[in-house]
Amino acid sequence: MKTLDFNYTLPPELIAQHPLECRSSSRLLVMDKVEGTLTHKTFEGILDYLSQGDCLVLNDTKVIPARIFGEKESSGGQIEFVLLKKIQGDVWEVILKPGRKAKPGARFVFGGGILKAEILEIVAEGNRLVRFEYEGVFEEILDAIGTMPLPPYITEKLVDQTRYQTVYALHKGSAAAPTAGLHFTPELLRQVEEKGIGIAYVTLHVGLGTFRPVKAINILEHHMHAESFSISEEAAAKINAAKQGGGRIVSVGTTSTRVLESVADQAGLVHACATETSIFIYPGYQFRCVDALITNFHLPESTLIMLVSAFSKKEFVLHAYEQAVKERYRFFSFGDAMLIK
Repeated sequence: MKTLDFNYTLPPELIAQHPLECRSSSRLLVMDKVEGTLTHKTFEGILDYLSQGDCLVLNDTKVIPARIFGEKESSGGQIEFVLLKKIQGDVWEVILKPGRKAKPGARFVFGGGILKAEILEIVAEGNRLVRFEYEGVFEEILDAIGTMPLPPYITEKLVDQTRYQTVYALHKGSAAAPTAGLHFTPELLRQVEEKGIGIAYVTLHVGLGTFRPVKAINILEHHMHAESFSISEEAAAKINAAKQGGGRIVSVGTTSTRVLESVADQAGLVHACATETSIFIYPGYQFRCVDALITNFHLPESTLIMLVSAFSKKEFVLHAYEQAVKERYRFFSFGDAMLIK
C-alpha cells in the first residue's frame, strides 16, 4: 500500500480555523461501514445512533500549555520549545525552533528566569531531551508562561484556550487534543447516560507525531510514534460488560481506538494496564474491540486517515471525504465529525 493511496484534494478554506460557538452544533457525516451509504446530520443527532447497552469510550487526557518561548542563556537568541513527552522526573523530549545548532550542554531561560532548561541529548528526528530547572510546581509554571500547541494548519489565534480541551479533560499530558471529543457538551453526555448508554474513560496522551506526515512511499516503512496510555480496572469492566451484553463499543476518536485495540484480546475484551502503544492501524487490520467510531476529518496521507480506512473500506472513506468537501464540511481539529457505524 502506498501513502499516495490515501490522498484527497482539500480546498484550504475548508480547514476550520476556530471552533463553533456551540460544540455540538457541528455537522455529522454518518457512514455505514459495510454499505458505504452516507447521511448528513448535526452532532446532536449522535443520540439517534446510540442504543441502550452500548458503551461510549472517551479519552480524558488534558492538553498542557506545552509551547514556551525563551532565549539562549549565553547569547539571548530567541527559542521556542514544544514539550512532547515527559521522560522521567524533570526530563522531557521537546521540539526546538530554531534548533539545528542547539547541542548538548546548551542552556535556555523562560519567563524571565522562572524556568531554565539544559539540553542533554539529541534524539530521533532532531528532537532534544532537556532537563528543566525551577522552583515550585512545574505545571503551575507552564500555566503561567505556556500557550496551547495548536496544530500548524491552525493559523488564527485561539481566544478561549478551553476550546482546545474536551469538557471532560482530566489528566494533563497531551501536546494535542483528542479532537473527536470536542463536539460533546455536558448536556449531551448527560443525555447519553439517560438513554442507558455506558461511558468509559481511557487516557492516551497525544503527541505531535499525530500531525507528522508519512514520508515513506510504502506505508509499511513508516515508523509509528509511541504514546503513553492507561486504562483502569473500572473502565475495562464497563467496556467488557457492554461487549458481553451484546452492546457496541463506540470509540470516540482515533486515540481511544488505539488504546482499545492495543489492549483487546482475541475475544474483544480489554484489560487494565498503563504502558505505551505504537500500534499502526491500516487497511487489512482486523478490529477486535471497536464496533463504531466517532472521528473528525483527517489530513491527507496521514496515519489517522489510514486507521479510518481500515475501519471500513478505503474507497468508501475517500468517497465520504469527497462528499464532505462537496458539501463544504469543516475539516481537521476544529472541524466537523464522522460517525462510522
